Amino acid sequence: MSSPLNVMTQLVAAMNAQELEPAVALFEPGASFVMKPGVVVSGTAGIRQALEGFMAMKPTLTIEAQQVVQAGDVAQYCARWNIRGTDPEGKPVQLNGRSSSILRRQADGRWLFLVDNPWGTEIVA
Repeated sequence: MSSPLNVMTQLVAAMNAQELEPAVALFEPGASFVMKPGVVVSGTAGIRQALEGFMAMKPTLTIEAQQVVQAGDVAQYCARWNIRGTDPEGKPVQLNGRSSSILRRQADGRWLFLVDNPWGTEIVA
């Protein structure tokens, strides 16, 4: 059975396996994704491009801690995360943040991302 935490587990697995389409399928068609503070993409094409950029690093994504607050068919997912990978020149890259994301239960019972903000409050200048 799908749950917000299950969706996150699927996203982590897809990112670590560099499986783009399974990752994109975890987002509603009109969802928004914060690529970095100040840069928000929307829709399937934008989210595909954003995730492709992260996957180009051949990432290892780990979640340190996570919490879900649910109200009916909407849930807020918060977590501390780390990504280790390599940049286009082969140099090590390490990113981390505190996410705040919104998921919504679909008519078929699945949960999908509506807003994925890996940077949490870092988007506030």
